[in-house]
Amino acid sequence: MATIIFTILLLHILQGTGVSAAKFTFVNKCSHTIWPAVLGSPALETTGFELPAGGSRALAAPAGWSGRFWARTGCSFDAAGRGSCTTGDCASGRMECGGAGATAATLVEFTLGSSMDFYDVSLVDGYNLPVMIDARGGTGQCASTGCAADLNERCPAELRAGGGGACRSACDAFGTAEYCCKGEYGSPAACKPSAYAQAFKSACPKSYSYAYDDATSTFTCAGGDYVITFCPSQPSQKSSRSKDGSESGSGSVGETVLSDGSWLANLATGHTSRTYTFDVTLHGLVIVAAVVHVAAKLVPQL
Repeated sequence: MATIIFTILLLHILQGTGVSAAKFTFVNKCSHTIWPAVLGSPALETTGFELPAGGSRALAAPAGWSGRFWARTGCSFDAAGRGSCTTGDCASGRMECGGAGATAATLVEFTLGSSMDFYDVSLVDGYNLPVMIDARGGTGQCASTGCAADLNERCPAELRAGGGGACRSACDAFGTAEYCCKGEYGSPAACKPSAYAQAFKSACPKSYSYAYDDATSTFTCAGGDYVITFCPSQPSQKSSRSKDGSESGSGSVGETVLSDGSWLANLATGHTSRTYTFDVTLHGLVIVAAVVHVAAKLVPQL
């Protein structure tokens, strides 16, 4: 009896503190099979699986989970699950990634909080497939985000990978401190978006394009479930506008990227003559975005 009472009280306390699980539903609208990969902590029920064209699969994650998802393409695995992929390969030699990451892949990043979830789509490590995130049933902005453009079609020759099925980041391709925002370039003031990053941002303005991209690339939602669609037939129609009608990520930005990408450089250095309206202070938003982006990367890797 004491155990039953304790269990009931514990459940009541957990519900009161907002501890709950989010459900991720992966949808494959590509014309071919993909192999979604999972890297995060704590571990989910799988770190890699096959998803045929037109298929879907759901995974549950607890509050506090932080990590990333991406799709692998051109994979070949034997009956024991051993094999490799043309793009997004996690170098584990198996269908299950088991804690290994990948480059030249479009990343979906999440940090699930007890009261607020943070999410983004990142091109910082490259690109291989278009992907969209749609929140379901949550409260707050819960805006859709992602990169629906086919960046492989416009990928520069020097960044192409996977037989044209992926586009590397400039950091991955050239490895310089300037492209990787390391060393003397390891700060928002010193590391400016390269021409490659600006091209990514122009095509996918809501996605992270380099390490110190603006905070509007991070989105928030409370108590939602999430649909992650690979190869969406078209950009999500769910509104991502704030109450004042402006396009929004974590905050509301009154204008989108210019054709030359110049406003991006201004935001990166902290200097701009344009006016932006945010739902929270820019300082706080930048901190949140940085924490979320780094948290998704700082997970155990083999």
